[in-house]
Amino acid sequence: MSKLLHISASPRGERSESLALARDFLDVYRELHPDDEVGEWDLWDGTLPEFGPAAAAAKMDVFAGLTPSGPGAAAWDAARAAFARFAAADKYLFSVPMWNAGVPYILKQFIDVVSQPGMVFGFDGTLGYSGLVTGRKAAVVYTSAVYGEGRGPAFGADFQAPYFEGWLRWAGIADITSVEFRPNLATDEVATRRARARAAAVEAAKTF
Repeated sequence: MSKLLHISASPRGERSESLALARDFLDVYRELHPDDEVGEWDLWDGTLPEFGPAAAAAKMDVFAGLTPSGPGAAAWDAARAAFARFAAADKYLFSVPMWNAGVPYILKQFIDVVSQPGMVFGFDGTLGYSGLVTGRKAAVVYTSAVYGEGRGPAFGADFQAPYFEGWLRWAGIADITSVEFRPNLATDEVATRRARARAAAVEAAKTF
């Protein structure tokens, strides 16, 4: 039995394109894997801790071989708890809408909270970083409203997929499946491309 964790970065609920595609994926996945555990983590639900001055100081203490203390200890405990929730899964489904050419700030906050030494990564002064979240796989739903492949720079740029996939690979997750619905709503092909994206989500779930 495996555990799949759906991590959502969209705050739009029933109006969210990325969540609609994630539901298509999960409906098929649950049907094909009835014994697997499927968890949900809505990053907007208030459970994601901040990573402010106390947490940053604690991180530097850990890098220096020290034990965080005071407010830093509490902040570090919160980061460790968030990472434990993340690391408990074998598979991940991320729903990632495009915000201002990149990812929503809540997803960046998630990355900053869990990406800690000894958790998401190791570091060697000679060899550099090494990802520690290995042996897992991820499916990512990317959506956008204005940006679209092949459109000019007036329609935006893609710092969404390259950034997030780069983080996954840096963390040690190399088995990545992508589903994209980035049709550029200035076109007249939205319905057709949405249908293609839904079909791609279903096919991705069948082999995940």
